[in-house]
Amino acid sequence: MTSASSPIISAADLAAALDSDRPPVLLDIRWQLGGPPGAEEYAAGHLPGAHYLDLDRELAAPPGAAGRHPLPDPEVLGAALRRAGVTADRPVVVYDAGPATSAARAWWLLRWAGHGDVRVLDGGLAAWRDAGRPLDTRVPADGDGDFKVVPGRLPEVDADGAAELARTGLLLDARAGERYRGEVEPIDPRAGHIPGAVSAPTTENLTADGRFRPAAELAARFAALGVAPGTRVGVYCGSGVTASHELLALEIAGHSGAALYPGSWSEWCALGR
Repeated sequence: MTSASSPIISAADLAAALDSDRPPVLLDIRWQLGGPPGAEEYAAGHLPGAHYLDLDRELAAPPGAAGRHPLPDPEVLGAALRRAGVTADRPVVVYDAGPATSAARAWWLLRWAGHGDVRVLDGGLAAWRDAGRPLDTRVPADGDGDFKVVPGRLPEVDADGAAELARTGLLLDARAGERYRGEVEPIDPRAGHIPGAVSAPTTENLTADGRFRPAAELAARFAALGVAPGTRVGVYCGSGVTASHELLALEIAGHSGAALYPGSWSEWCALGR
């Protein structure tokens, strides 16, 4: 079972919610860096009734000086959400293939845009299938959502704000440890990390089966990293996607209010910082 106040939902609880008189809107956010297009995976099988959203085109603006995945134009985001049937008064559940990396981006964006009832399917499509739940290949008709994006409902920082947090608060780097240490850099033009940032790989938020660790374990993890009541916390990654996963884990652990640096390392490098 999943707590009603939790930002994640189990496959069993989602199945029950879909059978209720107020089923959530389902959004498929499958995506992986350098992998096959998520639309192809969606077409091969998705949760019944789910609408697909394209992370690169609808949940991010075009890459450039602001990074590889800048925050989307509110009009583009709003149109995509309304097409998927998102309304202001209906719950939303987002999912991806399993680790919740791209689903967390959608969760954060919907919250940032002003939606108050959004959860991530814990374990994603893999957990749904493991529970013996069906998939569908039918594409639902465009929805008639009425949700209007009101950006800025969650905190974010720019490069200067991230640098200031690293000096006076706590800035978490959600990338793999070897990228933080500068041992490898497969994507961006320069290796390393923002001075003063603390390494906090998102993989350590999960159990071996790809689900989030219990809230108490996550709370202990973040406490060991320096998160404490009153601490000003920010998170970044390579391009602002996996950082959302860290923010989701912080929320599960009971820490709301941490800020996203949307441009992340990709913007930091472009700025020559």
